[in-house]
Amino acid sequence: MGKAYLVGVRLPLETQTWSVEESLDELERLVQTAGLEVGGRARQLLKHVFASTLVGPGKLEEIQTAALATDSDTVVFDEELTPSQQRNLEDFFGEDIIVVDRTAVILEIFAAHARTREGQLQVELAQYEYRLPRLTRMWTHLARQAGGRRGGVGVRGPGETQLEIDRRRIRSKIRRLKTDIEHVRLHREKQREQRRQNNIPVVALAGYTNAGKSTLLKTLSHADILVEDQLFSTLDPTTRRVDLPSGRPVLFSDTVGFINKLPHSLIAAFKATFEEIADANLILHIADSTHPQAHMQRMVVEKELHSIYKTTARILLVWNKIDMNEDIARIHENSAFGEIAISAKTGKNIPLLLAKVEEILNDDMIAMEISLPYSEGKLLHSLHEHCAIQSAVKEETGTRIKLFVPRQMHERLKPFTVSSVQ
Repeated sequence: MGKAYLVGVRLPLETQTWSVEESLDELERLVQTAGLEVGGRARQLLKHVFASTLVGPGKLEEIQTAALATDSDTVVFDEELTPSQQRNLEDFFGEDIIVVDRTAVILEIFAAHARTREGQLQVELAQYEYRLPRLTRMWTHLARQAGGRRGGVGVRGPGETQLEIDRRRIRSKIRRLKTDIEHVRLHREKQREQRRQNNIPVVALAGYTNAGKSTLLKTLSHADILVEDQLFSTLDPTTRRVDLPSGRPVLFSDTVGFINKLPHSLIAAFKATFEEIADANLILHIADSTHPQAHMQRMVVEKELHSIYKTTARILLVWNKIDMNEDIARIHENSAFGEIAISAKTGKNIPLLLAKVEEILNDDMIAMEISLPYSEGKLLHSLHEHCAIQSAVKEETGTRIKLFVPRQMHERLKPFTVSSVQ
């Protein structure tokens, strides 16, 4: 297992509430998830950015000495490096030390966790687009590391097999990947259109990575879903049907987690996946109530949801993991801001969450009472599938039904109306 030395900086005029140390703590978890040990860390508050190497020559010498002393074969910068900075830093550290940034580490984790064809395509595209402007000796250096005594971040995927490839061939590969991903996107859009026609609402699970989204989906659906205590354990979208308390079916869709400093270029590469969020009827923002930076993580997610997706769907904040700290549980359970506090692991307050979800979704439903002739058996079956039926009584000429109907079905049922309430 390789060893990494971490480098964090506070950029001039930076307004983020995360401290350098907190950001490095998260980078350490990322590096460990990518399969490396951490040999040490350095931090610096910059008065100005060194355009060629990010940090100054004195700091670089200090980092190099510390990395060699701790037997670290990789230096990981917490900021995304420009292609020229990458080249200059490689020249400085020489062939014995790999230089990567936070983005490269995240890409490594994505490559390890992509299991579906869609996820693999998106990761491969992100890798090629990231590496295209960085075609330097890094490629041969990484290949030697991959085949030699040490592995390291940045060697998974196309980097280890494309040593002789030139920019023209990479651009051609990028075009093909974009075409394949567009086919996947169109297929997903057909699936979403089918859902809309069937009037099945979609509830998207969004949140910071490792907040417990997959655990919640597993608890709700009783399905066999991968759950691991690590960052980005779930990369591919997973959708499961869940019946609400009234019996109304809803599709819950798990999505890849957000993280601080996640480059928008990576989000763009996963556009087809994140469309699940943009198309949802309701978004459950799952937050880890026990995390020391819980509220900062919350702000990261909310910023992305509103600035990137510009979603108009209602967002319900769900504080998870209340089983791990009773004091925190009481704070969130007594919240007066319309939030829900749950434990996806133990199931605490899950019925309360489902009831709240149904209440919100019913805001877009119309209460009706209809008398449906027995000849409309197919329509009756559709009502059971897509509506919230309160009662059904068999009468001489048909079935008298009280139910909540999606607005899209209201016009279709008007001929059978006994009474209708807006």
